[in-house]
Amino acid sequence: MSNASNVEQRPAVATPPMTPAVAPPSTAGRFSEVLLRFGLLPILLVVAVATFAVIEPRFLSGLNATNISRQLSFLLLVTIAQMLVLLTAEIDMSVGATIALTSVVSSMVMVQVGGDGVGALLAGVLAGIVVGLVVGLVNGLIVAKFKVPSFIVTIGTASVATGVALLASKGTPITGLPQVFTDTLGSSDIAGIPVSFLLAIAVLALVWFLLNWTVLGHYLFAVGGGEDAARLVGVPVFRTKVTAFVLCSVLTSLAGVLLTARVSSGEPTLGQEFVILAIAAAVLGGTSFFGGEGRLGLVAVGALFLVVLSNGMNLIRVPSYVQEVVLGSLLIAAVIIDRLRRRTVR
Repeated sequence: MSNASNVEQRPAVATPPMTPAVAPPSTAGRFSEVLLRFGLLPILLVVAVATFAVIEPRFLSGLNATNISRQLSFLLLVTIAQMLVLLTAEIDMSVGATIALTSVVSSMVMVQVGGDGVGALLAGVLAGIVVGLVVGLVNGLIVAKFKVPSFIVTIGTASVATGVALLASKGTPITGLPQVFTDTLGSSDIAGIPVSFLLAIAVLALVWFLLNWTVLGHYLFAVGGGEDAARLVGVPVFRTKVTAFVLCSVLTSLAGVLLTARVSSGEPTLGQEFVILAIAAAVLGGTSFFGGEGRLGLVAVGALFLVVLSNGMNLIRVPSYVQEVVLGSLLIAAVIIDRLRRRTVR
């Protein structure tokens, strides 16, 4: 035998491949990541506050802060309401008409009950909530049962509700509301904080609990993430959608009651601007048009941003038509960011 046969054959040891160095993300990369994760909202809010504070000293006054909190209470309620429907990949275009119908019906009931006691106030509030229940049930049942696009259904509901409000009020404001109603819900405060704002914060806390700690909250996200998949794992899709629309209309009606107290009359055209404002605030806050995605905290900040923007532009006397251009541009930008965010996640 040759000496070569006595040499121990050892397996070759593979040399580990060299790991290419990964460059740390650039500042532009970090900015893009933050932008796609949180949207334009944080940047826009900071810029708006800083700009208005420099241009108009009254913007940071205590009186203006009270005005902002009172205005925020109405939009916050409607935005939360819209978010609940958007989570299920639907939309409610009837929120403005629901506010108007609530205003008319609750005012008529209070005037009919008469007097200036708590009984008239409670009757008016209850009547307004019933309006929300009816509108929400109609929307939810038609959308969930007949699979009709919610955009079309709620536009139709809005037309009906607006017509009923105009017919019932004969197109004129309903006056003579109880003083206790307008004072308590319209202009009173606790420790300098408007009662309407405290009510909106309480609703915000309740909805946060609902979305994070209840089965219904998980159902809302699951339905928006995909109806077929949700149905396969036992989610009651029909009931969840109906519930979302009912909650949306009830919260919207609560905003309508508070707005009615603020203006001290039942107005058949009240609240029409909240349709676009609520959608814009929800989408700017990260709620997806395609369902299954939304963070309540950012949605609240979205509502705050739009109120700050409107308040500041009014203080510096920006024409209303220019404000409409700004709002529309923000909504388009929010939709684009939403689309880019979803593509990045995929």
